Amino acid sequence: MLLDKLEAIYQRFMDVEKEISSPDAMSDMKRFAQLNREYKELKPIVDKYFEYKNVQSNLDNAKQLVQHEKDEEFREIAKAELDDLQTRNESLEEIIKVLLIPSDPEDAKNAIVEVRGGTGGDEASIFAGDLYRMYSRFCERKGWKIEVVDFTEGTAGGYKEMIFNVHGDGAYGLLKYESGVHRVQRVPATETQGRIHTSAATIVVLPEADEFDVELKTNDIRKDLFCSSGPGGQSVNTTYSAVRLTHIPTGVVAQCQDQKSQIKNYEKALAVLRSRIYEMELNKKLEEDSKKRKTMVSTGDRSAKIRTYNYPQSRITDHRIGLTLYNLQNFVDGDIHEMIDALQVAENAERLKEGVQ
Repeated sequence: MLLDKLEAIYQRFMDVEKEISSPDAMSDMKRFAQLNREYKELKPIVDKYFEYKNVQSNLDNAKQLVQHEKDEEFREIAKAELDDLQTRNESLEEIIKVLLIPSDPEDAKNAIVEVRGGTGGDEASIFAGDLYRMYSRFCERKGWKIEVVDFTEGTAGGYKEMIFNVHGDGAYGLLKYESGVHRVQRVPATETQGRIHTSAATIVVLPEADEFDVELKTNDIRKDLFCSSGPGGQSVNTTYSAVRLTHIPTGVVAQCQDQKSQIKNYEKALAVLRSRIYEMELNKKLEEDSKKRKTMVSTGDRSAKIRTYNYPQSRITDHRIGLTLYNLQNFVDGDIHEMIDALQVAENAERLKEGVQ
């Protein structure tokens, strides 16, 4: 029964709340972080639980009035209230079912986004630049902070590669749907005869791993220093501030040249390195445990063509859910929430269908 399940969750919520304030939890930062994460995940369900209990109680009262009230006018009022409560009750049950789907513990994390120009030469780099601008605008609307980690400019504009951090509550949970190949169909600025070309860019979104997720040993990391390139003033190509880190056991590489400070570049590169290794471990775990496989919507398959941007028809089509929107200019200006909302709904519906409770 739904109420029994919600009552059990409420009891767990109370236990977590009590444990968070205990001296033992305070002395173990890893445990403290886990408890805080669980508390934040359970609170929305507990809030809906109290709302649901209240509606259930009012429903019982309204039913009693309809059955036993002698005054016809009062009975009609009770019937109208009963209809409203039943509608509200059904709506709450649907909301609670979605909330009860086990959330991905990574969803609450910050994100690391990697944008790379693919097939299409200069036009692919320009498109990659457009996508970076699109995500920047979206993050601005959400009140999230962006930090550039590393980039390589395209020869005709845009970027061959752009890596940036997104700091914001639930950033990874929303941006993860963007992983995959994005395709653009338009007349490139470099085209002289007005022909439509097809180019592509690849997006990779990683959950930002913290030091509790991945333990990196200093001896396992090789640090190389080099001169930064691109815009940046007098420090460019004169000081060895750019940092490249290599994790020797896995061969994973990360670098940062955005900051003038070598220390800050090191910290940013280390965060990317940690997150890439964390992603490798997550993928390995998902492969070993088929029950925890990712759904079709959020698979994050880097080789999958997930979306097409057709400029002549002002059309954006997401191939995973078959959704087409005709507001391309607003979309590339960062108004992508409708698409992300639809992807979330599709993923939740898929998981409910599989019987994930």
